[in-house]
Amino acid sequence: MKRIVSVLFLLGVAWLTPLALCAQQISYSQPQRNDYKNTEFEIIGRVGDNILVYTSYRNDYTISIYDNSMNLKQVVPMPFLPPGRVINVDFVAFPQKFLIIYQFQRRRWVYCYGAEMDADCQLNGQLQFIDSTDMGPDLVKTKLYSVVVSEDKSKIMVYKINQGRRNSNIFYTFLMDGDLRLINNSRVVLPMEDRKDYLSNFKLSNFGDFIFDKVESGTRVSLDNAWIIRKPADQDTMISQALDMQNKFLDQLRLKLDNQDNRVYIVSFYYNQRRGDVQGLYFGKYDWVTSSFDQQKFVAFGESLKENARTESTAKAAFDNYFLRQIILTGNGGMLMLAESYYTASSASPWDRWDYLYGPGSFYPSYYYSPFSPWYYDPNSWNNDYNVRYYYDNVAVFCYDPDGNMQWSNFVRKNQFDDNSDALLSYQLMNTGNSLHILFNAPFRRSFMLTDVKVSPDGSINQLPTLRDLDRGYQWMPKYGKQISSWQIVIPCIYRNYICFAKVDY
Repeated sequence: MKRIVSVLFLLGVAWLTPLALCAQQISYSQPQRNDYKNTEFEIIGRVGDNILVYTSYRNDYTISIYDNSMNLKQVVPMPFLPPGRVINVDFVAFPQKFLIIYQFQRRRWVYCYGAEMDADCQLNGQLQFIDSTDMGPDLVKTKLYSVVVSEDKSKIMVYKINQGRRNSNIFYTFLMDGDLRLINNSRVVLPMEDRKDYLSNFKLSNFGDFIFDKVESGTRVSLDNAWIIRKPADQDTMISQALDMQNKFLDQLRLKLDNQDNRVYIVSFYYNQRRGDVQGLYFGKYDWVTSSFDQQKFVAFGESLKENARTESTAKAAFDNYFLRQIILTGNGGMLMLAESYYTASSASPWDRWDYLYGPGSFYPSYYYSPFSPWYYDPNSWNNDYNVRYYYDNVAVFCYDPDGNMQWSNFVRKNQFDDNSDALLSYQLMNTGNSLHILFNAPFRRSFMLTDVKVSPDGSINQLPTLRDLDRGYQWMPKYGKQISSWQIVIPCIYRNYICFAKVDY
């Protein structure tokens, strides 16, 4: 489905054009008594005729069922989640059902279970045991098991990584189909040559191949070496292929799977020297059938592009605050990329890409738990005793052809900042098929107003009129939103210190 949407975006199909001409309509949910702003939540998506949202507050685990107008139909408790012991919950939404995969600790053991539920949040069958781990006397504070899902959702993998002797990582993987039926489970050892090696970008192909990258960072500044790692679906082995660095230094890698052509797209900013300025983009294509690279190249940014990207910096350092956010494959084998300018300042010291880029965690959370929750990961937590100001500025949009040559580029201009929290900052991407919509809060009268900027297939950018039904009192958190169909997106809001949700229809 994602690939179809990408093709439609590239072609600008005429019959979809009327969608862009329709005014957006906003539907708000009513805040519930227990939905305080520090409530943990996750937008599950549309299942059947319902829109489902999971919430957790003080060991009370529930799923709220909304209709198409965001009217609350029912709040369904999750009695099988043990109170006070749940470590993490993952969801996989299908058109008529969804899967819940959860882990919890009981005494010295951590258990991982899965279940299938229908659109009314009723169990289909029994709870399914997946795995358990003896943690000894330790109290687990972070999740032990992780979940990756293939693009077509036909394959689901639950995996855990244990630290072995001599810096080796031991993978335990459980590959299942869309009904949680076990296909293959494996135990594989991956040598880690150095303590400065990190793993990231875990992906799962439609065929069940487990793909990620391993990087070696001599410092927190840049990569010394990098590899693409693949575990075939039916084999207990890891296949690695090194990137050709060409005496350059890479920034954080981003991977995108092309399931039609069995390729992995790898992109990254690069430097000519350690702690140097961003010079351009590394572009690679890895064929997982032949376990080799079809293409690797470094594409330098032109001076005119750097001039367009700069704000208060020099043109030479124009991209030093930009981070790659999304990759979208196009129908001709090319791709679109979005990058956002982000940095912080505090009374202690500023945070930028040089401080904590290759440590554990991520500077841009991919989950939806409330940023006001005490469990929320903040990359600036090391200076929480000081006032921190967050800056989220322009979004760069690049279009590249199949050979890695830039076709066009443009910038969505924004200037966002806030103190001690970035919950209302950054943006959310909405792909309607014939265009991209970048939703973000723009400063307005000492507050924020949700703004919609449209990116057309030819690279032109237009700011659309103010969205209808933007009620006063609602503070939008666009970056925690989730697209639930080709024309609908659900975005969490804060209203009088409570969490609620708004659906935008295009």
